[in-house]
Amino acid sequence: MSPTAKPHARRGAKAQRSRPSPTMRRAPRAERVNPYSTDFHSNVIGHAEALLAEVLQFDMPADAKVSRYFKANPMLGHRDRGLIAEGVFAVLRRKLEYAQLAQSGTGSLTRRMILLGLADAAGVEPIAATLESDERTWLRRVGTIDRSTMPLATRTNLPEWLFDALKKRFPDSEVEKIAAVLNQPAPLDLRVNTMRTSRDEALAAMRAAGLEAEPTALAPNGIRLKGKPALGAQKIFMDGRIEVQDEGSQLLATLVGPKRGELIVDFCAGAGGKTLALGDLMRSTGRLYAMDVSAKRLAKLKPRLARSGLSNVHPVLIESERDPKLKRMAGKADRVLIDAPCSGLGTLRRNPDLKWRQTPASIVELTEKQASILASASKLVKPGGRLVYATCSLLRDENHDVVNGFLATHPEFEIESATQILKQQGVIAGPKLDDNVMLELWPQRTGTDGFFAAVFKKRQVPVVEAAAVVEAVE
Repeated sequence: MSPTAKPHARRGAKAQRSRPSPTMRRAPRAERVNPYSTDFHSNVIGHAEALLAEVLQFDMPADAKVSRYFKANPMLGHRDRGLIAEGVFAVLRRKLEYAQLAQSGTGSLTRRMILLGLADAAGVEPIAATLESDERTWLRRVGTIDRSTMPLATRTNLPEWLFDALKKRFPDSEVEKIAAVLNQPAPLDLRVNTMRTSRDEALAAMRAAGLEAEPTALAPNGIRLKGKPALGAQKIFMDGRIEVQDEGSQLLATLVGPKRGELIVDFCAGAGGKTLALGDLMRSTGRLYAMDVSAKRLAKLKPRLARSGLSNVHPVLIESERDPKLKRMAGKADRVLIDAPCSGLGTLRRNPDLKWRQTPASIVELTEKQASILASASKLVKPGGRLVYATCSLLRDENHDVVNGFLATHPEFEIESATQILKQQGVIAGPKLDDNVMLELWPQRTGTDGFFAAVFKKRQVPVVEAAAVVEAVE
């Protein structure tokens, strides 16, 4: 996953449960619409408003702001933190809708928007019950407005530049479907560590533990859970039989198609989700290098690696894509995966703040970096080897344009069909998976995060040219 697109730490640090406020109201059982509709108290609104004001500065990732706020307020209980986080992320998802609805009412714009976010998370009535008369009347009134009557640009809740980019590729009806899915929370997907168990055994273990689990539709070792259960205390997670990983991300490892005994490079490894998937496919044989420019991200790989039982993974900290130590590996790798730093716009279900933090200017900077990384990492691939370039972006600028630019300047590489490779690996293309040369996963079609991938093969060097190279070196 892109360094700019990490899962949200919505629950924050562990904390003791706060004592009920004297103003806490308990909704009648018949009105309970979700876990947050009971034991709600007005103190939550103040905290949610304060946190939203910080998050809307957009000077750092929203999940980091949420985590920092909860650490600074340890008396907030688990349920309070859950509701506060859900309210804040609801605003990030539907900021344009809320801004229009909040044109009426009293109090600050931030307060009106967080009231709408909390109402979407917990229901109007539990929130309204804690408010003064004017705010209660306003919240109930705006709660009756049919949002489908808003202009398309408003109800998609996308910044104008992103809305325009999608409209260039799709009709309005498809843009609306894309936005509708991106503005919903993501499901919880897991990857089964087949070094320790099978998917059927993992499914049986999770169902026995009371978890609602189903196999994923595309990823052969994936499982999708219903709801957001706390996995940290589950034995099946602690002993390394499962790892949290989106189904689309799992397919990228399948595209690489590593074989036992090969030398594989995960060039932008991050915290190592795809590294672990690659190691599993290699059956812990050969050598698997997990490279990244961030020591902090690589440090997060260590406990995951210990749980996995893999012994063939070698973390490597590099200064940049031009690190001199990479020269020693030139032309030696059987397969290289580049999950490039990107806008992360395919992960808006998990990271809704990214659409407000990215700009056309930042996209230009990213594409320049992506082209540089792709060119540098390609040098590691041996003749006949495979190179996979991937992003979790929805933009052609970061995907097709980067790929076409690379092919124009690197004739030693040829494009291969990503969907054909997936078929060979047991993933069947169908209505959910377009049969294109380059892989595009769209959330409204596949139910995954948005991903793009292109697969290249390095041409074999003719014997005459190889001899000339050896002679030149000597």
